[in-house]
Formats: sequence, C-alpha cells, structure tokens
Amino acid sequence: MDIADFFDTFFEEAEELLADMEQHLLELDVNDPDSEQLNAIFRAAHSIKGGAGTFGFSVLQKTTHIFENLLDHARKGELTLRADLVDTFLEAKDIMHEQLDAYRNEEEPNQEAYERICQTLQQIALEEIGQTLDAPAAPAPAVEKKASASAEAAESSALSDRHLLVALLNVSEKDRTLLVEELEQLGDVQSHSGDEKRYEVTLTGDVSADDIEAVMCFIIEPEQIEISVVAVEKDESASPELDTPAPAAAPTDVVESTDSVEPAVPAVPAVPAVPAVPAVAKPADKTPSPEKPAKSAPKKAAAESASIRVSVDKVDQIINLVGELIITQSMLDQTVSDLGDQSVGNSSLQNGMSLLQRNARDLQEAVMSIRMIPMEFVFSRFPRVVRDTAGKLGKEIELITEGKSTELDKSLVERITDPLTHLVRNSLDHGIEMPDEREAVGKPRVGKLVLSARHQGGNILIEVRDDGAGMDRDRLLAKARENGLNVSDNMPDEEVFQLIFAPGFSTAKEVTDVSGRGVGMDVVKRNIQGMGGRVEIQSKKGEGTNTRIVLPLTLAILDGMSIKVGSETFILPLSTVLESLQPAKGDMYAMAGDDVVLKVRDEYLPVIAIHEVLDVENAITDPTKSIAVIVQGEGRRYAMLVDELIGQQQVVVKNLEDNYRKVPGVSAATILGDGSVALILDITGLHRLSRAKKEAGKQVSYPHLSYYQEAEPS
Repeated sequence: MDIADFFDTFFEEAEELLADMEQHLLELDVNDPDSEQLNAIFRAAHSIKGGAGTFGFSVLQKTTHIFENLLDHARKGELTLRADLVDTFLEAKDIMHEQLDAYRNEEEPNQEAYERICQTLQQIALEEIGQTLDAPAAPAPAVEKKASASAEAAESSALSDRHLLVALLNVSEKDRTLLVEELEQLGDVQSHSGDEKRYEVTLTGDVSADDIEAVMCFIIEPEQIEISVVAVEKDESASPELDTPAPAAAPTDVVESTDSVEPAVPAVPAVPAVPAVPAVAKPADKTPSPEKPAKSAPKKAAAESASIRVSVDKVDQIINLVGELIITQSMLDQTVSDLGDQSVGNSSLQNGMSLLQRNARDLQEAVMSIRMIPMEFVFSRFPRVVRDTAGKLGKEIELITEGKSTELDKSLVERITDPLTHLVRNSLDHGIEMPDEREAVGKPRVGKLVLSARHQGGNILIEVRDDGAGMDRDRLLAKARENGLNVSDNMPDEEVFQLIFAPGFSTAKEVTDVSGRGVGMDVVKRNIQGMGGRVEIQSKKGEGTNTRIVLPLTLAILDGMSIKVGSETFILPLSTVLESLQPAKGDMYAMAGDDVVLKVRDEYLPVIAIHEVLDVENAITDPTKSIAVIVQGEGRRYAMLVDELIGQQQVVVKNLEDNYRKVPGVSAATILGDGSVALILDITGLHRLSRAKKEAGKQVSYPHLSYYQEAEPS
C-alpha cells in the first residue's frame, strides 16, 4: 500500500486542525489565557507536524515545529501573551494553511513566506524568553532530511540503541495485517504476535513513536495504540552525550516514549531544544493507566460507528438517483391517473402508490439531510474577518452569531460565503461608526454586528445586522442621480435601499482596501439570485441596518405549484406563491405606459400575463377568466395570470444552462410524469422580461385598456 493513499485524509484533518487553531486563537483572552485553549492550540500544531513529517512535507513540518515550541513556552507561562503576538500566531497559521494548499496541489511552498515567519517567531522567542528556538535548515527534498552526515550518524546511533514495542489494542485481524505491513515500511519488524485484544510488534530502525502514531491513526484510533521503548545494552565506548537520554526513557514508560524522540528535524541536538522535546507529549497522556486503552477503545468504536467520511461525489450520485426515482414515481402517478375508473376498484394499486409516494418522500428527505451542513461552518470564518477588518478601520466591533446549528445544503454553504463576506465588510466599513462618533451620539464605543440564521418555511433566512448609522435615503438618491440612474423621490424605502446593489454604486467618501470602488455588492445580489434566493434590506437612520438573505434549503429538489398556460405546463416555486384568486374587472386598473395593476386588499400589484411574456399560444386572454397567482420575488409582490392551477408536486431541478442555454424568465427545468419537460419560472426574471418587452414596443399588454378602470390608483 502506497502511503500517498492517505494524503487526502491528512489534508482534510489538517484543515480541520488549522480551523480549530484559528478559533481558539481568536477566542483567547491575552490577559487571562485559558490553559485548555493553549493546550488545544499546541496539540493541533503537534498533530500537523507529526503528519507532515510522516508524509515528507518538510517545509510544513519545520514551520509547525518552531511554532509548536513557541506555543510550548506560552502554555508553560514562560511567554506572556499580547494582542500583537496573537496576530503573529494567526499569521503563522495562515502561512501553514498556504503551505498545506501547496502540497495539496503538488507545488513547492513559498520559500520567502517560510523564511519570514520563521524569522519572526525566532525574534519573538529571543526578545520574550531570551533564547532561540530550534532553527530549521532550508527546506530540502524528502530524501535529504538530515542536515549533515555527522548529524545523521549521531541520530542514527541514538535511535539504533532501542527497540520500539507497538501494541495494537482491540484491532481486527484484517487491520492488524495492514498495520504490520505499514510498520515494515517504517523500520525492521523483529517480531509480532498476540491476539485481537492485544497484538505486539517489535520494531527497530530510524523511526520515532510520533511517525508510527501519525501513520497508524489514519487506520485506527489513538486509544488503540500503545508505544513503548525497550532499552538495549550499548557499547561502553559510545558517546556520553548520546548515553544520557537513555535512562530517561524507562522500558515500560509508554507516554514518555511517545514524544521523547524527535526525528527528522536537523536542529534537535541544539541545546535550547533539549528541554522542550519532552514537552511535546500530549497533556492528556501524562498519567495513563494500563486499563485506559482497553476501556476507551469500545467507546471510540461506538463513536466511529456514528459517523463516516464519504466523498461528496458519492452523495451527489445518490441524490441524482433519488431524483430519478421521484420522476419515475410521477410517471406511475400519471399512469394511474390516466386509468381513471379502472384504478378506482383496485385498492392494492392505490395503496401501493400511496406507500411508494410516502417512502419516496421519506427517502428524499433522508438523503437530502446528508448534504445538510450547519451554518457554523460558514460563521466560523467571520471572527477572523471582523477582527482583521476592524483593526484596519480602527473600529471596535463585537461579533454575535445566532442559529449556528441551522442547516443548509452543502452546495449553498460553499456559495454563500463570498456574498456574506461582502455584506459583513460593508457593514463594518459603511454601517458601524468610529468609536468617537458613536460616543458622541450616545452609543457604546463597541459596535455590534450580528450574524443569524434560521429556517422559515421551505427557506433559510440569513441576516447581517448592525447597530451603526443606518442608510441615508437622501444621500442614496443623490448618488443614484449622480450615476445616471432613473430614480424618483416617491420611491419606497425598500427600492431606495436596493440601489446599493447597482453596479458601480458606492457612497464611500474615499477608496480604501476594504471598500469604496463600487464593486462587490452587485455581485452579491447576482450570486444570491443565482442560488434561487433574494436580498432584502431594512434600515433606519441612526439605528442600524438589517440585510436579509432568503435562500431555498436545497437546489436539488423543490416543492412546486404546477400551472397551465395554453397547452404549456410551468412550475412556480411553492415558496414564492402566496395565494390565488379570480380577478374582478373592478379591481384592475390601467396605468400609464400600458401597465396594468390588480388591487388586492388595498395594495396594487403589477400584473404579469405569462402568455404574453413567454409568447404562449391559445391561452386565455380575458383576465377576468384567468386565475391570478400572487407571488413574491425580491421583496415585491406580483399578480401572475395563468389559465389553470394543476396542483402541488415535488419536482427535480435540472440545470437549463448546462443542458441548453440561459432563458430569460426561467430559472431551471424539470421532467414531468408524462416525460415532458416543464420550465421552472423565475418571478423577478419574468417581471424584468415583461418590462423590457414593453419598453421595446414588442408587447401590447391587452387588446383594450379601456376595458379596465380609467382612474389610476392613488
């Protein structure tokens, strides 16, 4: 087995460890640091270092080695933490992340960044604790890990004077065979014997307990491994310097042997590093009992059975198959419906179809839940964004996150991060005032930024709220006129606030590296609309702004309302449908510019005739004989005229652009039970298409505008 097979697992686990490290660093109180947090940061660096050394990622290994030693001094209280030191630690974490990405892409890490962060960490150690850390040599190929022939000889001599006894606890025969093969690649296996409860392997060679544990933990859990050093008699003529560490490693001391040997780092023999090497041991392993592995192994096995790491491609394949199953079920429903009276008397067929429909629905919900990821994965990256951005702007910001357990489809989680980042940076720069300005108006110096997520019907609602200055309506209108936008003083606040999403629109007085160029917000709106969502803004001058994002829970399958226009069947997303009614002649009004509005409970809604917008033939043209479906899109409501409501059904979303091309007014397509294709309508897209046709003079809304009320609504 090639050790490269474990690369992907290492990369994923290292990503998680770096994310945990950043979270702990951001939460760390420099005035009263929590020892558990410092230990967690240290353990994350140590685990990454061990894995990097095993796989030959020398630059990453050496960077984490220096960082780990500095963290060791911090957790011992020898290094007093400050805010600027935490910033440096965060920078080190970023560089380690870049190095990890370079190895993932089979590239060499940035040498300049490596040398810079090593020099910075060394300088901190020299100034704060009065000594230097282990200074790693310049990165070399994996086959040349030793700095010199003399260092290699000394280290080889030290390592050859003992055997490692590796005990495997509660490991199946299949895994034992695989692990022994892996150990044979790391060193010389002298003997191996035992049973499933305890299987012992004696190993010699230039290998450390860290290397063994790092490889084996990709197959079994750490609690299933015991590694001890068995001392071997040595020649009296051996160097006294190398003899001194031997007594420290007791033959039966499992823990000391785990981290007392530090291979593959050229500077280990250096004097300052000697006391730090034993400190690499995991704190939780300092006082183990012989029964601990045996007792904890069953618990770990239970935890292992509760979760499994599966490729996203495999999950997508299952979701696609479930989608095809739903289409097949729709076809069977259509067939049973076509049978009419013949199927009424067949109770077995009716019961079977009902059972199939219920099971298909449950299966779809269960499979879709696999792709659902908590919003915590999105929110976890914003403490760093807020910290860095607030530091650049000289502002004091408190970040509050709500609803981190709210789940969203993985594909949407990946695509919502960038729009949210733009909105957060916009709130920090334009929304929240400087501390002195806030104090002058009676606000606390520390501004408040809230990220929240919650479910609302079939959608997820994500909000970015701040207690800043709010939006200035007059200033937005003035800037819009300056940019040549068509605006009026009578525009409702919701439409005025939407102006910030216009391309090139910015109210910043000066351009900074945070914002002010008028790019980004239009991309935010376009990306959210591309996910089938919408953006709404509520703001009050002097009190703050609330930007709300409404997204569907998933993009794969949605609940839709089937409608008929002429001989064509269309699908309206059920989440956009509010109600349906039969229009009355007295409730319809003709407006200037061939526009028609429908009065619904004292509210006048723009009328969109689907047959005219999409050029559907043989449709009902008399609005009073049509059905008006009241829908909502981008915070506005519309009345869409259709011929018939077929009913509610679950549909599988098929991307139209990938299979055909982008069609105005249409977001996607689906396959109906009879095998025909139905288009899923885009509410706001239809309204824009309707306006464009009228402006181009290609559409006459209705044969006789005098048919409606002549007076315009007030």
